[in-house]
Amino acid sequence: MSNKTTVTAPKENTRGRVLFASLIGTTIEFFDFYAYATASVLVFPALFFPNASNVNAILSSFAIFGVAFVARPVGSILFGHFGDRIGRKGTLVASLLLMGIATFLIGFLPPAQGNFVVLAPLMLVLLRFAQGLALGGEWSGAALLATENAPANKRAIYGTFPQLGAPIGFIIANLIFVGLQLSLTPEQFMAWGWRVPFILSAVMVAVGLWVRLRLVESVAFTKVVDQKKVAKSPFKTTMKYHWRQVLAGTFIMFATYVLFYLMTSFTLTYGTAVDTVEKAQAAAEAKGQAFDAASFAPGLGIDRPEFLTMLIIGVVFFGIFTVVSGPLAEKFGRRKFLIWVTLGILVFGLAWTLMFGPGKASAMVGLIIGFTLMGLTFGPMAAYLPELFPSNVRYTGSAVAYNFSSVLGAAPASFVAIALWQFGGGNTVWVGVYLALGAVLTLIALFLTKDTKDVDFENNVS
Repeated sequence: MSNKTTVTAPKENTRGRVLFASLIGTTIEFFDFYAYATASVLVFPALFFPNASNVNAILSSFAIFGVAFVARPVGSILFGHFGDRIGRKGTLVASLLLMGIATFLIGFLPPAQGNFVVLAPLMLVLLRFAQGLALGGEWSGAALLATENAPANKRAIYGTFPQLGAPIGFIIANLIFVGLQLSLTPEQFMAWGWRVPFILSAVMVAVGLWVRLRLVESVAFTKVVDQKKVAKSPFKTTMKYHWRQVLAGTFIMFATYVLFYLMTSFTLTYGTAVDTVEKAQAAAEAKGQAFDAASFAPGLGIDRPEFLTMLIIGVVFFGIFTVVSGPLAEKFGRRKFLIWVTLGILVFGLAWTLMFGPGKASAMVGLIIGFTLMGLTFGPMAAYLPELFPSNVRYTGSAVAYNFSSVLGAAPASFVAIALWQFGGGNTVWVGVYLALGAVLTLIALFLTKDTKDVDFENNVS
């Protein structure tokens, strides 16, 4: 591909357009991603693994959930290549379109019955892989859209807008699921109601595409082109000259990923699991399955619509403190601010069982604290990770670090947490220890990395 790309100066990129375009895209991407995450707990175990025991069906569903995390680094390399070669705008449009198509098609999958016993789960795996590819390219592009168009000393503030897509997408997806569960019978919800969020995503994708097609390129990428510094192989250049930054960014994000997927996917499983042996035995008998008392681990026994509502309340705090984190990261620096937040995550992990033991009130407190920490740690990442890399490999470098971390931190989080919960016989103390260890790894990465607040972001070309 030729390096003679011509780019129009981004005079038309007004502040409102930049912030809305970065926000709407990640909102759609995370809405699609969380719709699957919620369905993987509420619907997919019974729909695609009807002959498995309750625990094995959940584990199988989460295994497919993890397929997307394997795809995300591939997506980061693929979309990062084009984002650093031909520009941010076209790459962002492509990632959004891929996510939208994959999510829409999930809404039409048949259950694993008759001729589709094998084919239905296989199609789910393929579409889940496509979702992962898309998200692998989306986040970094949205982060660059915001930060490369930000005024001086406001990159961390602008960077919180794409980060807000995570809580907003989560809230929208789960509000729809709660509404469907409350308005439909269980039979209607399992038959067709669960499909509604996936199909509705097409409307949001259309809006996102319209906004992004009106964007032009950032000054930072324009200078890369003008100086003829476009990398021939962005991934190769990144890994040859900037592998230390990739490694640092991967572990800087590690505790954030572990925390989020424990707070969402795992707590939804644990919070809605039956709390007595008698209830578990009755549920197994209703499905015509043998009850294995040895593998039973009690949960909180909270009704699913109620627990989803509790999660939504917690995620509101996630959104609020994502916004709060931007000015704080500008004032104190990304590294120093994140060190203190990560220490908070470590303490939260060690105190896990105090909140996520029996009782709705303590669980609600735990959700609020956990999501508050999530907002504080997630908000500055859209500035910190891109600032680690020069402009000509910034898309690839930040995307690879972010998504490599997803493989290590996010992909196994729910699976490992369920296994630790089962190992503890219903006690979640080891789940908290797992989170605390993740915080330790992130603290090590932060202590070994310099702050990036004052880097020359626009003119930093290797």
